[in-house]
Amino acid sequence: MASRLIYGCMGLGGPWDAPDYGPQQVAEAEKAVEAALALGITRFDHADIYGRGKSEAVFGELLRQDPGLRDRVQLQSKVGIRLGGPGGFGHYDLSAAAILDGVAGTLRRLRTDYLDVLLLHRPDPLLDPAEVGSALARLIADGAVRAVGVSNMSAAQMAALQDHLHVPLAADQLELSLHRHDFVDSAVLVNHPDGAATSFPHGTLEHCLRHGIEVQAWSPLAGGRYTGRTAAHAGPHDGAAAALVAELAAAKGTTGEAVVLGWLLRHPARISPVIGSANPQRIAACADAEAVAGSMTREEWFTLYQTARGRSIP
Repeated sequence: MASRLIYGCMGLGGPWDAPDYGPQQVAEAEKAVEAALALGITRFDHADIYGRGKSEAVFGELLRQDPGLRDRVQLQSKVGIRLGGPGGFGHYDLSAAAILDGVAGTLRRLRTDYLDVLLLHRPDPLLDPAEVGSALARLIADGAVRAVGVSNMSAAQMAALQDHLHVPLAADQLELSLHRHDFVDSAVLVNHPDGAATSFPHGTLEHCLRHGIEVQAWSPLAGGRYTGRTAAHAGPHDGAAAALVAELAAAKGTTGEAVVLGWLLRHPARISPVIGSANPQRIAACADAEAVAGSMTREEWFTLYQTARGRSIP
Protein backbone atom coordinates (compact mmCIF):
# COMPACT_ATOMS: atom_id res chain seq x y z
CA MET A 1 0.00 0.00 0.00
CA ALA A 2 1.43 3.36 -1.05
CA SER A 3 2.11 5.91 1.65
CA ARG A 4 0.16 9.15 1.87
CA LEU A 5 3.49 10.88 2.45
CA ILE A 6 5.22 12.68 -0.42
CA TYR A 7 8.98 13.10 -0.62
CA GLY A 8 10.07 16.69 -1.24
CA CYS A 9 13.26 16.89 -3.29
CA MET A 10 14.25 20.48 -2.47
CA GLY A 11 17.22 19.29 -0.39
CA LEU A 12 18.76 17.20 -3.15
CA GLY A 13 21.62 18.42 -5.33
CA GLY A 14 23.70 20.25 -2.76
CA PRO A 15 23.82 23.96 -1.86
CA TRP A 16 21.78 26.32 -4.01
CA ASP A 17 24.77 28.60 -4.53
CA ALA A 18 26.99 25.77 -5.80
CA PRO A 19 27.46 25.93 -9.59
CA ASP A 20 26.93 22.22 -10.16
CA TYR A 21 26.55 18.82 -8.53
CA GLY A 22 28.87 15.84 -8.51
CA PRO A 23 29.01 12.13 -7.62
CA GLN A 24 28.66 12.88 -3.90
CA GLN A 25 25.35 14.69 -4.40
CA VAL A 26 24.09 11.87 -6.64
CA ALA A 27 25.01 9.29 -4.00
CA GLU A 28 23.30 11.32 -1.26
CA ALA A 29 20.18 11.66 -3.38
CA GLU A 30 20.14 7.94 -4.07
CA LYS A 31 20.23 7.15 -0.34
CA ALA A 32 17.41 9.61 0.37
CA VAL A 33 15.24 8.23 -2.42
CA GLU A 34 15.87 4.66 -1.29
CA ALA A 35 14.87 5.62 2.26
CA ALA A 36 11.65 7.17 0.96
CA LEU A 37 10.82 4.15 -1.20
CA ALA A 38 11.39 1.91 1.83
CA LEU A 39 8.51 3.70 3.57
CA GLY A 40 6.22 3.09 0.61
CA ILE A 41 6.57 6.66 -0.65
CA THR A 42 6.14 6.72 -4.41
CA ARG A 43 5.51 10.42 -5.07
CA PHE A 44 8.41 12.83 -5.43
CA ASP A 45 7.90 16.58 -5.38
CA HIS A 46 10.15 18.95 -7.33
CA ALA A 47 10.22 22.56 -8.52
CA ASP A 48 12.25 24.06 -11.32
CA ILE A 49 13.92 26.46 -8.86
CA TYR A 50 15.00 23.87 -6.27
CA GLY A 51 18.77 23.97 -6.11
CA ARG A 52 18.53 26.29 -9.11
CA GLY A 53 17.72 23.24 -11.19
CA LYS A 54 20.21 20.88 -9.57
CA SER A 55 17.59 19.01 -7.54
CA GLU A 56 15.76 17.92 -10.68
CA ALA A 57 19.04 17.21 -12.49
CA VAL A 58 20.30 14.94 -9.71
CA PHE A 59 17.01 13.03 -9.66
CA GLY A 60 17.24 12.75 -13.43
CA GLU A 61 20.64 11.14 -13.01
CA LEU A 62 19.05 8.55 -10.71
CA LEU A 63 16.46 7.82 -13.37
CA ARG A 64 19.22 7.45 -15.96
CA GLN A 65 21.11 5.00 -13.76
CA ASP A 66 17.96 2.97 -13.00
CA PRO A 67 15.53 3.17 -15.96
CA GLY A 68 13.01 1.02 -14.11
CA LEU A 69 12.66 3.63 -11.37
CA ARG A 70 10.43 5.88 -13.48
CA ASP A 71 7.68 3.25 -13.58
CA ARG A 72 7.77 2.95 -9.79
CA VAL A 73 7.32 6.61 -8.95
CA GLN A 74 5.13 9.60 -9.69
CA LEU A 75 6.90 12.87 -10.42
CA GLN A 76 5.45 16.25 -9.54
CA SER A 77 7.08 19.59 -10.21
CA LYS A 78 6.27 23.30 -10.08
CA VAL A 79 6.83 26.32 -12.28
CA GLY A 80 6.13 30.02 -11.91
CA ILE A 81 8.92 31.54 -9.81
CA ARG A 82 11.78 33.49 -11.37
CA LEU A 83 14.75 33.78 -9.03
CA GLY A 84 16.47 37.14 -8.93
CA GLY A 85 20.14 37.48 -9.74
CA PRO A 86 22.74 39.27 -7.59
CA GLY A 87 21.21 42.53 -6.45
CA GLY A 88 18.06 41.91 -8.47
CA PHE A 89 14.46 41.14 -7.65
CA GLY A 90 12.81 37.83 -8.25
CA HIS A 91 9.26 37.69 -9.51
CA TYR A 92 6.41 35.36 -10.39
CA ASP A 93 5.65 34.43 -13.99
CA LEU A 94 2.71 32.26 -14.98
CA SER A 95 2.53 33.49 -18.54
CA ALA A 96 2.00 30.79 -21.15
CA ALA A 97 5.57 31.11 -22.41
CA ALA A 98 7.00 30.76 -18.89
CA ILE A 99 4.87 27.70 -18.13
CA LEU A 100 5.80 25.96 -21.38
CA ASP A 101 9.49 26.83 -21.07
CA GLY A 102 9.53 25.81 -17.40
CA VAL A 103 8.03 22.39 -18.10
CA ALA A 104 10.42 21.81 -20.99
CA GLY A 105 13.38 22.54 -18.72
CA THR A 106 12.03 20.30 -15.97
CA LEU A 107 11.50 17.36 -18.34
CA ARG A 108 15.00 17.81 -19.71
CA ARG A 109 16.60 17.85 -16.25
CA LEU A 110 14.51 14.94 -14.97
CA ARG A 111 15.22 12.93 -18.13
CA THR A 112 11.58 11.99 -18.52
CA ASP A 113 8.89 12.47 -21.13
CA TYR A 114 6.13 13.56 -18.79
CA LEU A 115 5.17 14.83 -15.35
CA ASP A 116 2.44 13.06 -13.43
CA VAL A 117 1.44 16.39 -11.86
CA LEU A 118 2.38 19.99 -12.64
CA LEU A 119 1.76 22.62 -9.95
CA LEU A 120 1.68 26.39 -10.43
CA HIS A 121 4.10 27.42 -7.68
CA ARG A 122 2.80 30.78 -6.44
CA PRO A 123 -0.15 33.05 -7.25
CA ASP A 124 0.96 35.46 -9.96
CA PRO A 125 -0.90 38.79 -9.66
CA LEU A 126 -0.50 39.22 -13.44
CA LEU A 127 -1.95 35.78 -14.16
CA ASP A 128 -4.44 35.60 -17.04
CA PRO A 129 -6.60 32.52 -16.31
CA ALA A 130 -7.53 32.01 -19.96
CA GLU A 131 -3.87 32.14 -21.01
CA VAL A 132 -2.87 29.72 -18.27
CA GLY A 133 -5.71 27.38 -19.19
CA SER A 134 -4.60 27.36 -22.82
CA ALA A 135 -0.99 26.57 -21.89
CA LEU A 136 -1.99 23.75 -19.56
CA ALA A 137 -4.38 22.30 -22.15
CA ARG A 138 -1.50 22.20 -24.65
CA LEU A 139 0.79 20.41 -22.18
CA ILE A 140 -1.88 17.81 -21.42
CA ALA A 141 -2.69 17.30 -25.11
CA ASP A 142 1.00 16.83 -25.88
CA GLY A 143 1.35 14.25 -23.09
CA ALA A 144 3.94 16.33 -21.24
CA VAL A 145 1.70 16.67 -18.18
CA ARG A 146 -0.97 14.27 -16.93
CA ALA A 147 -2.59 16.36 -14.19
CA VAL A 148 -2.37 19.95 -12.98
CA GLY A 149 -2.65 21.66 -9.63
CA VAL A 150 -1.55 24.73 -7.73
CA SER A 151 0.51 25.71 -4.72
CA ASN A 152 -0.15 28.42 -2.13
CA MET A 153 -3.53 29.36 -3.62
CA SER A 154 -6.83 30.19 -1.95
CA ALA A 155 -10.25 28.78 -2.78
CA ALA A 156 -11.15 31.93 -4.73
CA GLN A 157 -7.96 31.76 -6.80
CA MET A 158 -8.53 28.10 -7.58
CA ALA A 159 -12.14 28.70 -8.56
CA ALA A 160 -11.19 31.54 -10.92
CA LEU A 161 -8.56 29.36 -12.56
CA GLN A 162 -10.79 26.29 -12.76
CA ASP A 163 -13.26 28.23 -14.93
CA HIS A 164 -10.63 28.14 -17.69
CA LEU A 165 -9.43 24.55 -17.31
CA HIS A 166 -10.90 21.52 -19.04
CA VAL A 167 -9.52 19.19 -16.35
CA PRO A 168 -10.13 19.43 -12.59
CA LEU A 169 -7.37 20.76 -10.37
CA ALA A 170 -5.64 17.82 -8.72
CA ALA A 171 -3.88 19.42 -5.75
CA ASP A 172 -3.15 22.53 -3.73
CA GLN A 173 0.14 22.57 -1.84
CA LEU A 174 0.16 24.84 1.22
CA GLU A 175 2.31 25.41 4.28
CA LEU A 176 0.52 23.44 6.98
CA SER A 177 1.96 22.08 10.21
CA LEU A 178 1.51 21.97 13.96
CA HIS A 179 3.44 25.25 13.95
CA ARG A 180 1.59 26.80 10.99
CA HIS A 181 -1.77 25.86 12.47
CA ASP A 182 -3.62 28.91 11.16
CA PHE A 183 -5.59 26.61 8.85
CA VAL A 184 -7.24 25.29 12.02
CA ASP A 185 -7.54 28.77 13.52
CA SER A 186 -9.48 29.93 10.46
CA ALA A 187 -12.05 27.23 11.13
CA VAL A 188 -12.46 27.54 14.90
CA LEU A 189 -12.41 31.35 14.97
CA VAL A 190 -15.39 31.92 12.72
CA ASN A 191 -17.61 34.56 14.32
CA HIS A 192 -14.87 35.41 16.81
CA PRO A 193 -12.93 38.70 17.02
CA ASP A 194 -9.59 36.88 16.84
CA GLY A 195 -10.53 35.48 13.46
CA ALA A 196 -9.61 38.76 11.78
CA ALA A 197 -5.95 38.18 12.63
CA THR A 198 -5.79 34.77 10.94
CA SER A 199 -3.89 34.87 7.66
CA PHE A 200 -4.96 31.52 6.26
CA PRO A 201 -7.65 31.97 3.56
CA HIS A 202 -10.80 30.68 5.17
CA GLY A 203 -12.69 28.09 3.17
CA THR A 204 -9.70 26.80 1.23
CA LEU A 205 -9.61 23.32 2.76
CA GLU A 206 -13.40 23.10 2.52
CA HIS A 207 -13.18 24.01 -1.17
CA CYS A 208 -10.61 21.28 -1.72
CA LEU A 209 -12.80 18.71 0.04
CA ARG A 210 -15.85 19.67 -2.01
CA HIS A 211 -14.03 19.45 -5.32
CA GLY A 212 -11.76 16.47 -4.73
CA ILE A 213 -8.58 18.55 -4.69
CA GLU A 214 -5.76 16.91 -2.73
CA VAL A 215 -4.32 19.08 0.04
CA GLN A 216 -0.54 18.78 0.23
CA ALA A 217 1.42 20.22 3.15
CA TRP A 218 4.87 21.67 2.62
CA SER A 219 7.19 22.02 5.63
CA PRO A 220 4.92 19.70 7.66
CA LEU A 221 7.60 19.15 10.32
CA ALA A 222 8.17 22.91 10.69
CA GLY A 223 11.92 22.57 10.38
CA GLY A 224 12.03 20.04 13.22
CA ARG A 225 11.15 22.57 15.93
CA TYR A 226 9.11 19.98 17.85
CA THR A 227 11.43 17.02 17.31
CA GLY A 228 14.76 18.36 18.52
CA ARG A 229 16.17 18.97 15.08
CA THR A 230 16.57 22.71 15.43
CA ALA A 231 16.20 25.42 18.02
CA ALA A 232 16.23 28.17 15.42
CA HIS A 233 13.28 30.56 15.39
CA ALA A 234 11.84 28.87 18.47
CA GLY A 235 8.61 30.49 19.51
CA PRO A 236 7.37 31.05 23.06
CA HIS A 237 5.24 27.91 23.03
CA ASP A 238 7.59 25.59 21.16
CA GLY A 239 9.13 24.09 24.29
CA ALA A 240 5.81 22.99 25.72
CA ALA A 241 4.67 21.61 22.39
CA ALA A 242 7.96 19.74 21.88
CA ALA A 243 7.64 18.20 25.36
CA LEU A 244 4.09 17.05 24.59
CA VAL A 245 5.19 15.59 21.26
CA ALA A 246 7.95 13.65 23.03
CA GLU A 247 5.50 12.44 25.68
CA LEU A 248 3.04 11.17 23.09
CA ALA A 249 5.82 9.56 21.07
CA ALA A 250 7.02 7.66 24.13
CA ALA A 251 3.50 6.56 25.01
CA LYS A 252 2.89 5.30 21.48
CA GLY A 253 6.34 3.78 21.07
CA THR A 254 7.24 5.89 18.08
CA THR A 255 9.08 9.05 17.04
CA GLY A 256 8.28 12.71 17.40
CA GLU A 257 8.22 13.02 13.62
CA ALA A 258 5.46 10.43 13.42
CA VAL A 259 3.42 12.31 16.02
CA VAL A 260 3.77 15.68 14.29
CA LEU A 261 2.90 14.20 10.89
CA GLY A 262 0.14 12.09 12.40
CA TRP A 263 -1.48 15.27 13.71
CA LEU A 264 -1.76 16.53 10.13
CA LEU A 265 -2.87 13.18 8.73
CA ARG A 266 -5.64 13.00 11.36
CA HIS A 267 -7.37 16.03 9.76
CA PRO A 268 -10.42 15.11 7.63
CA ALA A 269 -9.08 17.09 4.67
CA ARG A 270 -6.80 14.06 4.10
CA ILE A 271 -3.67 16.17 4.04
CA SER A 272 -0.63 14.66 2.32
CA PRO A 273 2.57 15.86 4.04
CA VAL A 274 5.60 16.60 1.85
CA ILE A 275 8.63 15.64 3.90
CA GLY A 276 11.86 17.29 2.78
CA SER A 277 14.80 15.93 4.74
CA ALA A 278 17.68 14.47 2.75
CA ASN A 279 18.84 12.50 5.81
CA PRO A 280 17.81 8.82 5.51
CA GLN A 281 17.46 8.48 9.29
CA ARG A 282 15.06 11.41 9.50
CA ILE A 283 13.08 10.01 6.59
CA ALA A 284 12.84 6.65 8.36
CA ALA A 285 11.64 8.43 11.52
CA CYS A 286 8.42 9.28 9.66
CA ALA A 287 7.48 5.64 9.14
CA ASP A 288 4.71 5.42 11.76
CA ALA A 289 2.92 8.64 10.79
CA GLU A 290 -0.20 7.01 9.36
CA ALA A 291 -0.46 4.54 12.23
CA VAL A 292 -0.21 7.40 14.72
CA ALA A 293 -2.94 9.29 12.87
CA GLY A 294 -5.18 6.26 13.13
CA SER A 295 -4.66 5.94 16.87
CA MET A 296 -4.65 9.64 17.78
CA THR A 297 -7.65 10.55 19.90
CA ARG A 298 -9.63 13.74 19.49
CA GLU A 299 -8.39 14.88 22.91
CA GLU A 300 -4.75 14.28 21.92
CA TRP A 301 -5.25 16.16 18.67
CA PHE A 302 -6.81 19.19 20.34
CA THR A 303 -4.22 19.18 23.13
CA LEU A 304 -1.39 19.29 20.59
CA TYR A 305 -3.09 22.10 18.71
CA GLN A 306 -3.80 24.26 21.75
CA THR A 307 -0.35 23.68 23.21
CA ALA A 308 1.31 24.75 19.97
CA ARG A 309 -0.86 27.87 19.71
CA GLY A 310 -0.21 28.73 23.36
CA ARG A 311 -3.80 29.31 24.39
CA SER A 312 -7.08 27.50 24.53
CA ILE A 313 -9.76 27.76 21.88
CA PRO A 314 -12.87 29.89 22.51
